[in-house]
Amino acid sequence: MWQNLSLRGRINLLLALLLALGLAVNIGRQVAEAGPRVQAEDQSVIRLAREFIEMIVADLNEAPDPDARLNQIARDLSRLRHVSIALRDEDGSPLTPPRLDADDEARGPPAWFVSLVHPEQTAVSVPVSIHGKPGSLVITSHPDDEIAEIWDAIVTQLEVGSVIALALFLVMMNVVGRALAPLQSLAQTMTEIEGGHYEARVAPGGAPELAAICAKLNHLAATLGEAVEEKRLLAERAVSLQDVERKEIARELHDEFGPYLFSLRAHASALAKQADGRAPSADSVRKHGAALLEQINALQQFTRRVLERLRPVGLAELGLGQALESLSRLWRESYPGVRIETTISPSLGATGETADLTIYRVVQEALTNVFRHAGATAVNVVIEPADQLLTRDGRGCARVRVSDNGRGMEPGQKLGFGLVGMRERILALGGTLNVVSGDGGLTVEALVPTAAA
Repeated sequence: MWQNLSLRGRINLLLALLLALGLAVNIGRQVAEAGPRVQAEDQSVIRLAREFIEMIVADLNEAPDPDARLNQIARDLSRLRHVSIALRDEDGSPLTPPRLDADDEARGPPAWFVSLVHPEQTAVSVPVSIHGKPGSLVITSHPDDEIAEIWDAIVTQLEVGSVIALALFLVMMNVVGRALAPLQSLAQTMTEIEGGHYEARVAPGGAPELAAICAKLNHLAATLGEAVEEKRLLAERAVSLQDVERKEIARELHDEFGPYLFSLRAHASALAKQADGRAPSADSVRKHGAALLEQINALQQFTRRVLERLRPVGLAELGLGQALESLSRLWRESYPGVRIETTISPSLGATGETADLTIYRVVQEALTNVFRHAGATAVNVVIEPADQLLTRDGRGCARVRVSDNGRGMEPGQKLGFGLVGMRERILALGGTLNVVSGDGGLTVEALVPTAAA
């Protein structure tokens, strides 16, 4: 049952139990104190009555009619409320009628309460002797008024305490309801966020702790909305970059592959015509053959560059160092006037397949930009571990720095699609990519998370 109760129900139930327990403890305290209180009152009344009787009967024998005087005393004392005094002979038989308290008992507290606080009546016998005739006055306590007073106090305490406890419970229930009201809004907002409505917000309210939770939930919803929007934009840019890369490859195939094929076709047609002639010219055949070989070599280099852009050849088999050296060799063959230096720190260690491919792509994109736009004569590639740098999940990082001595970027010039796509790729892995342009050229620096922690 307790597990099925809501937080508000649990708090209200605890409040009700505490109020009921407090009222029960107070009533129990009064009941526990009733017995000693009645006993003390009982003893006090008996002691006073005994002293009073002893004082009265001291000069009884000097009265003209001692028996009549004794009977009169017994009748007069029988009217007392807290005690009853009965005259008995030497055998203990009553000489005066017993006291009747039926009406008082009917109006008094219940019998079980009387039995609880005053189970036995206290009786004291005062001996009386008239002319040698023994007798006694028996004093019996009747603390009915005291017991009734205590009972009335308990009933009043129960009634007033119940009303006060009920009022306090209603007030506290209202206060608890107002304090926990934001929980319903929190649950509703969480449900909306779970459904993808990241613009949902909850109005902060209630206790300071709940208001802080509401504010944090609103911040979380805003952060999730921004993350989802960034993810959507990233996917959109990725598709756009793929389209741009396909268009670029198609343009390169059209602009470079097409002329090569046209030239090969022309030289092959010329050789075919030479073969159909009666006396082919050796110099002409040699010239067309050399041209064919030159075009085929250029076509092979172009094809290798295109394949390298699509998928690095030998990266998994030969390793990162050999793959970068092969990439540099291709660019040196195409641009022999540009010096390329590649340095890989021996302390780099194993970085993992994903990190190797990312490092290779960063260097490839940076070299492509150098040879297309920078007009540089020297390029320096350095790959080393980034000491004391860790990602959020405890992985290490490799620092990739590609520097050239070219013209750099113009003020306000934006990065190309290649570097933008590379930056987003590295950001998705948990790294960073920065481009710094200055008078001495351009520097592309990337921190790539590795597989080793």
